[in-house]
Parts: sequence; C-alpha cells; structure tokens
Amino acid sequence: MAAFFINRPIFAWVIALMIMLAGLLAVQTLPVAQYPDIALPQIAISGQYPGAPASIVDQSVTQVIEQQMKGLDNLAYMRSTSDSFGNVEMFFTFTSGTNSDIAQVQVQNKLQQAMPQLPEAVQRQGVQVYKSVDNSFLTVAFYDTSDAMRPNDISDYVASSLLDPLSRVQGVGSTTLYGGQNAMRIWCNPEKMRQYSLNPQDIITAVREQNAQVAGGQIGAAPALPGQEISIAVNGSSRLTSVDAFEKLSLRVESDGSVLRLGDVARIELNGESFSTDIRYNGHKGTGLAFKLSAGANVLEATRGIKTELAALSRFFPQGLTYAFADDRAPVVEKSIESVVRTLFEAIALVVAVMFLFMQSVRATVIPAIAVPVVLLGVFAALAAAGFTINTLTMFGMVLSIGLLVDDAIVVVENVERLMHKEHLPPREAALKSMRQITGALVGVAVVICAVFVPMAFMSGSMGAIYRQFSITIVSSMVLSVLVAIILTPALCATMLQGGSHAAASGFFGRFNKWFDSITRRYAVGVRSVVRKPARWLGAYVVILVCCVALMVMWPTGFLPDEDQGILYVDVQLPPGASFERTEQVLEEIDTYFRTEEKDAVRSVMTVKGWGFSGSGQNSGVVFPLLKDWSERGRSQSAFAVMERAQARFSAMPGARIFVMIPPAVMELGNASGFDLEIMDRGVNDHAALMQAKDTVLQAAAKRPEVYMAWYSGLDDAEQLNLHVDSAKAGIYGLSTGEINTAIASYWGGEYINDFSDKGRTKKAYLQAEPAFRSNIDNFSSYYIRNAKGEMVPFSSFLTVESLLASPKLSRYQGVPSVKIGGIVSPGKSSGQTMEAMEEIVKELPAGFDHAWTGISFQERMSGNQAPLLYAVSILVVFLGLAALYESWAIPFAVIMAVPTGVIGVLVSVCWRMAAFDIYCQIALLAIVGLSAKNSILIVEFARQLYEQGKDLCAATVEAAQLRLRPIVMTSLCFILGVVPLVLSQGAGSGAQNALGAAVVAGMITATGLGAYYTPLFFVQVVRLVALFSKRMKIKS
Repeated sequence: MAAFFINRPIFAWVIALMIMLAGLLAVQTLPVAQYPDIALPQIAISGQYPGAPASIVDQSVTQVIEQQMKGLDNLAYMRSTSDSFGNVEMFFTFTSGTNSDIAQVQVQNKLQQAMPQLPEAVQRQGVQVYKSVDNSFLTVAFYDTSDAMRPNDISDYVASSLLDPLSRVQGVGSTTLYGGQNAMRIWCNPEKMRQYSLNPQDIITAVREQNAQVAGGQIGAAPALPGQEISIAVNGSSRLTSVDAFEKLSLRVESDGSVLRLGDVARIELNGESFSTDIRYNGHKGTGLAFKLSAGANVLEATRGIKTELAALSRFFPQGLTYAFADDRAPVVEKSIESVVRTLFEAIALVVAVMFLFMQSVRATVIPAIAVPVVLLGVFAALAAAGFTINTLTMFGMVLSIGLLVDDAIVVVENVERLMHKEHLPPREAALKSMRQITGALVGVAVVICAVFVPMAFMSGSMGAIYRQFSITIVSSMVLSVLVAIILTPALCATMLQGGSHAAASGFFGRFNKWFDSITRRYAVGVRSVVRKPARWLGAYVVILVCCVALMVMWPTGFLPDEDQGILYVDVQLPPGASFERTEQVLEEIDTYFRTEEKDAVRSVMTVKGWGFSGSGQNSGVVFPLLKDWSERGRSQSAFAVMERAQARFSAMPGARIFVMIPPAVMELGNASGFDLEIMDRGVNDHAALMQAKDTVLQAAAKRPEVYMAWYSGLDDAEQLNLHVDSAKAGIYGLSTGEINTAIASYWGGEYINDFSDKGRTKKAYLQAEPAFRSNIDNFSSYYIRNAKGEMVPFSSFLTVESLLASPKLSRYQGVPSVKIGGIVSPGKSSGQTMEAMEEIVKELPAGFDHAWTGISFQERMSGNQAPLLYAVSILVVFLGLAALYESWAIPFAVIMAVPTGVIGVLVSVCWRMAAFDIYCQIALLAIVGLSAKNSILIVEFARQLYEQGKDLCAATVEAAQLRLRPIVMTSLCFILGVVPLVLSQGAGSGAQNALGAAVVAGMITATGLGAYYTPLFFVQVVRLVALFSKRMKIKS
C-alpha cells in the first residue's frame, strides 16, 4: 500500500486533508466538560410529612415506599433519610450504563403502588421523583447590600420570579432554594380560641370554604334559548389575595348578629413558608439558589446560560437586590481544559525540538511534524463519532498520543535517511525499500498499543467510563498514526527529502552526533556482554519481577487524586437541642475567620444556617468559602493549605464539631473527598445499639494513623417529647382521638390549609399557634379543645408528656437501619489504606452489624476489583496480537518479558511520591505496557530479519539493537518530553496531571534504559530455547 501512495503523493495529501477537515468540523460541535459522566445514574424521591418526627416519617412513609421498590432493573443500592422536619429523601443508585429515563419511570411506577398507603398529609403535599446529582455546579447568592429587604422577601422574589425561568435553562437538572416563597401564616392565639370556643378545625373549614375558586359557568351557555344574544362568564368566587381579606374571613355569626372574624383570634401575615434555613453572603442576609446538572449536560454551556438569563432578569430586580456567585465550577472546568490544552501545545513544541535535534534537518523534522495536526484532528472526528466530549481525560489521551503518533513517522523518516546515507539511494527508492523493511514493525506497534487499550473500553462502572476516554483517544490516534505513516509520510519522504550527508560533521550537531555515536558503541559493547553472559542480568530481572508483584499487591490503592477545586466545604454541628442563635454565633465566627485571616486566599463566604451535609436542624450549618483564582494564590493559599489551617483553628472550638472538607475531583461523586461508609443493622438491634456501634467506630478511627478525620454524617440524638393521649379519659369528655390529633397537628406542627393568590402566583396558607405558645413544655396547659357539648376541655385532662432521646434524622441503607460515616484520608496515606483500616474496625463490632461502601468509596472498590483482570487481559491480547503478527508462539515472549522493565518505573514513581495507586497510575501502567512492547518490537523485528538472513544470532541481535537505538531513544525522548508538562503542571486539575505525568515519565525512562538491554537478551534466550526444543523433538521422532 505504501508504494501506491509513494507514486501518488497528491492522493495521500487529499486523504490527510479530508481527515483534518472532518476533525475541524467535529471540534465545532463537541461539548466541553471537565470529566465525562462518571457517576452512576441516580433517581431520587422526596416528600414531606408536615409536623411529623423522624421516627413517624421513617415508619409511615420511608419504609412503606421501600417495601414497594422491588424488581428495579440494575439497582446497585438504595439509601434514605427521614428527619424531624417531616422530610423524606430516598436515593436509588443504578449500575453504570443504565438508562436513567427508564430507571425513573420504573421508580415512579413503584411509587404509585405505595401512594395509597401513605398518610393523607403526605399525599396532599405531593411526592416528587427526579434524576439526582449529588452535588451542585453553581450556587447564586441573592442579597440586599443595604439589608433593607427581609430575607424571606428576597427568597419569595427568587422563588416567584427567578426560579422558573432559571430552571428552564438548557442543562439545568434540578434546583435547590435555601428558603422558599412566602405563605399566608395564620398564627392563632390558643387563649382566644378558648375564649370563643373554637377548635383549629373551625378555622380550617372556614378558610377552605371562603378561600376557594368556584367556576360559575356562563350566562347564555349552550344549549341556549332561541334569540339568546349574549354570553357572559360567571365567576362564583375567587381565592383571597391579601392579609386584609384573610382577617375578614367569617368564623361564626353570633346570636346578636355580630360576626366573629379570623382576625379576632389570629395574627395573620405574609411571611416565609419555611423558617428552617437562613443564608448570609459576606455578612449580608439573603438567600441562595443552587443548580444541579441534568444527565449528559455540558456544565460550561449550562453556566453560560444561567449567567445570561440572570443578567437579563436582573434589570427587573427590586431596588437594592443584587446577586453573586457563591460557588461556580465552570472556572474549574475551563482552567482544567485550558491547562491540558496548553500542555498539549507545549508537548508538541518539545517533541518537534527533539525531532530536530536527532533529524538535524528541517525537512526531516517537518515530515513527522505534519502527522501531528492530521492525527489530532482525526482523533476529534473519532470522538464526535463515538459521542464523547472534549474533557480532561480525552485531552490527557491526546497528550499521551503526541509521543506515540510521531513515533511511527519518525521511524519511517529515520529509516529512509539511513538507507539514503548507507546505500546512497535516492529518496523515492529509499522510501520504497524502507517501507518494505518496517511496515511489519509499524503494524506490530499499532497492534500492541491497541491491544493494551482496547480492553479498557469493556470495563464497567466509573472505572470503565474513565478508561473508555483513554481507549478511544489513544486507539484512534494509533490507527490514524500508522495510516499516516504508511500513506502520507513515505510520500512526503519521497518528495521532500534530499540526498546528502545523513549526519552533520561539525558544529553543535556534529558534537551531538559524535557523542551519541560513542554512546551507541558503548551500548553495543554492553549488549554483546549481556547476551553472552546473561546470568547476572537474569538474576536482576527476577528481582525486578518480584518487586513489581510485591508493590502491585501491597501498595495501597485509590480512585482519583484530590484536586484544588477553588472552594471548601465546612460542615458545622452543634450539640443536640442547640438553638438557631447559638448556631449563628458559630457561623459568624467561621465567616469572620475566612474573610479576615484568610483574605489573601478567600474571595467570598456564604453561610447556611439550619442545613448541613449531616442533616437539617437548628444545630446544623454549612459554610462555603470560595477561593480566589489560582493565579492569585500561591502555594500557601492552596485549598489544601487553607483547609489544614482552618481545621487546626476550629478543631478545638468548644460546643461545636466543625469539619473542613475539599470536594471530590468529580462533583457528581459526593460532597467530600475521602471515604463514605455505611454501617447497617441487620440483626434487628435497637436504635441505641446502632448509635453505640457508630460511637465505637468513630472512637477507634480517631486512633488510627490512616484516618485524618472521621465523622458521623447524621445528627446526634436529641430530646424529643412524646404525647400520650388517654383514650378512656378523652372519651369521658366526649372527644375522639382523631379530633385531638388534628388539634395537636394544627397547633404545633402547622397545618397546610389550601392555596391563595399573591401577585399572580399560587401560594400556600398555613395554620399554626403563635410562637409564644410553642416555646416550652408548660405551654400545653394553654390549649383547650371543644367537645360535642360545646365545652372547652383542657389538654391536661387527657394528655401526658414524656421526654426521651430520639434521633432527629434516621437513615436506611438497602432497606435496613444504618448510619453513615464519612472521613478524610491522612496526609501521606491513600484512600485504600484508610478503607482497609476502617474495615478492620468494623469487623470488631458485635454480631448483627454489617457494612458497605457507598458513593466515591463504592466506585473505588469497583475499580480496584477490575484492575487485575484488565492487566491480565491486556497482556494476553498483546501476546496474541504479536503471535499472529510474527506467526510464532515463541517470539512474542521476548517482547512480553520486557514489559516489567517499564512497570517497575511506574511503581517506583508511585512509591517515591507516596501516592496512591489510583486510576491514573493504572492508566500509566497500561500505557507503559504498550510502550515497553513497542520499543522491544523495533529491536526484535530487525534482529529477526538479520538472523533469517543467515547472520549469527548474537551478532544479529547486537547489530539490530545498535541500529534501532537512535530511533528508540528519539521516540522515547519525544514521548517523555511530551508528558513532562503534565508533571510540572500547577493550578486547576494539576492533581490528575501530576499523577499521570510522573508515572508515565518514570515508566518510560526505565522501559527505555532497561528494555534496551533486556530485549536483546530475551530474544536470544527465546530463540535458543526454541532451537533446543525443536532439536529434541527431532531426536525423539
């Protein structure tokens, strides 16, 4: 095929230009993301049981729904939480590759089976099913710089005027508003209710009757009388729209004709629907709106869409209202991609410089350089065809490909020039002869590299999603590279190269050539010594092999390296029963610390009171310190440095547990890097035993050096009042249990009555007792209820109150009670080591307790289990590919046996950096397997040809090694320098770049340095063993 294109160079150019055109078109359409869809598909259910404690929500809502969730296809695990605010959240995580739309439909269908069994209050509130993402990509803070607007009015404006248009922006999956829209709050006075002999149900009935939308039909509606000339719509009544209208609602008409109105027994105001959270941004009160990404959406496009929509809507903001971005992941994505793109161009420049150093000719350098844009643009076309995105991983693949894609062209050009110099052939004849010599080697290299990376595409889970990015990128680049090397490069050599001296004799290049020639001669002497006296070298090889196996088995694993994401998460938990006021004092202290002592690193701070990663409640809070751009921060202002200082500052704060966390590298994988462990009660123990197990685990974890910090991702038990109604006494007074329960729920829990209209939007009306009558346990004596005789009976006549400890938040995992333990890995330790330490702790728990990894830890366990299989399959496929190529079962062993020379470099690099053996190191290891084999193929191919021509085995091997040293060193140096920018990278995404770059560089150095000696040795030993075996077989026959 090469001869065809050598004779038709324009045809070769046409093919190259078509590949480049396809790539240019693809670049315009490919979406951009930091990472591909790595997280497992997740469907969520959320609902509310107003006024119900966590135990009631758990029993009457959560467990009822769980019991129906059977037969869901590809369900990996499910977890749920029920809290004392009446909220229930359930999350169903499915295996990788599951269609999230089908999963959502299945969950929705199962939920419908459970709906009739749920309490009426829950059904009226509604239960939502939606696709869930664990983390938000953008949080907008709305506040009034003059603090003139009430926070609930800001929240109401956002909910009424901004939430809907922003939710419709392309790419937005769901939103979370820290607050809510206003509601009509009817605060009844129990003393006046007693005075006028009223029950809460009287108010509820009156509001529902008089605050209703009634359609009255039409005057003249068909069928009409003959001669009817008009048609007029009739509105029977409309919903109320103002506080004044609610105050004038009639409750009762007295015998004297006077009217008892709602305003006589209750204080009515337009106020927040929920008072459970409070937001401050840089000290200003306001609200926050967090956005989560929809499945498969582009974070950059979604962020741009939101910002554009916000800018348009801001023209209509009330006076004083403004907004700021409290958390924005788009810069992280942009900076990460920009950093890798910059690395890509740096790699290209370094590779071209190396080629010029060795080629010492502009023409000879330009020829392989032309392959770079052709192949890279072709890879973009392949990504588009495969439905992939431009992300950090695909760009990493391209950086790794730089060295690979020029290798083939370098081998062609170097061999053509060698023939022109040694045999004095003209360029065209040299190109033809060269391709006859090396086409097999080029195809062999491509087969080996593809054989290494193709099995990656078939891995499952998040590991498979990551591997597929590298697989499609590197395999497509290798296929295009060998095609360019066979089609375009020889045609360019035949037309662009000129006859003449192959090597400069003077100047810089002359000195370089003399130096390299002396190295080549010494190398030939060394190879000759190795193949003739192999004992010591084989002994050293055994040591290398043992070290490789030992390190791979014993070295701790990890999933993804931590990254500086430009933001920190601070979870705050006060003791059970702590008030909003106490929580606010702690949050203000944290806010002040970050905005004063860390002002060089922190841009802004948003605090959320009443909500945290561990749960909701007056004793919970969370702080979001947004860091300045990476270019504005030095090493001492990195996210890791700020986190360590802040944790040291707040670790000893009295009366509060404060955890400073860095979000994981992939935002869909949770709220913090580290580990997530679920402890499950499978032995039907009680809640107290589960809490004791949790305390035991945390106490043991605090003593383990692998665990920097561990915490309970929940809320400690707090005081709870249980009301006991004596049914017998209630019956004596003519009261039913249902009437009493309705009164308790209305007075204390708050009763949703119905809807009203406010500024053209539908909002809710609630009935609840005045806060002054709900402040302590003695307030129960203020409540009365009317019986059938019209008598007002005090609650104290039939009600007793019991105080006990209960959990304000109950969790379940896989349908059984559980507690979630989160933690951070100690510096210098890996997540794999920490997970092993936690498993040792959990094994000491009493019988009946089980454990499971969830979130990012579940992904890490999945990836660790698949890695050995992937290595084995890759090596097997490489062996089979070489066997097919050389039509020999023996020769491939000479190539495969050289692989550990590169593997040891990767492992030593990981040990030297004290890093975990994470996915990037695994990818580096697989890449080095292919690259080690590639270098070996170049030597083995030539040695085999010389040996078949009748030369002595050792002499043929030494000559082949000597001939191929220059291209091997050149291609290896190109690859190493192409990856060096990854090693030196800083800023956004540098954790992944450093991990991948360091491992690949170290592996390539040892693969080149050791492989150059061991490949000739193994070739000689394998050929001798084959000859010996064949001789014995002949003797036996």
